[in-house]
Amino acid sequence: MRVTQEQMQENRRRILAAASRLYREKGYDAVGVAEVMKAAGLTHGGFYGHFTSKEDLMAQAIAHATSEVSGRGDDLREFVAKYLSPAHRDDAADGCPMAALAADVRHRPPAARSAMTTGIRAQIARLTQALPDSVTAHKRGEAIGTYAALVGALILARAVDDPALSDEILAETRAWMGSDA
Repeated sequence: MRVTQEQMQENRRRILAAASRLYREKGYDAVGVAEVMKAAGLTHGGFYGHFTSKEDLMAQAIAHATSEVSGRGDDLREFVAKYLSPAHRDDAADGCPMAALAADVRHRPPAARSAMTTGIRAQIARLTQALPDSVTAHKRGEAIGTYAALVGALILARAVDDPALSDEILAETRAWMGSDA
């Protein structure tokens, strides 16, 4: 049975959604192609009709995840409060791909790093636009520092095994950023 163009696009979208969730949740090395395809509700055999390799899938999954999370609101205080929330910390699979995959991507081929770079640039641009008008000098630098603080705090909050310290990292970073909402 021949698959329509529309069905191919839908299958590809499902694969990318499944891969981006699984990679954020478990990490690249812990997820095989068969697991991605099963999570997408497809057979393993169809994988190479969409992607040249698992590395190609990772690059495209990063791009998919980045576009998926980049449109979540423009209010900076609200964004910071949600980003540095226990709910976001506890849901890596649906959270920021940069916080979940940055350390892993540095060991991957150029396509994955390029996808991550594109996503980071987009978030910096988004934050530059979202900064208040009172920030006039070095607005891009402020956006980069803000993003680095957000991602770093989330990574640290996820890394520690002490729930109280994890909550404290999130709360203190929110307060330091003036977004303790």
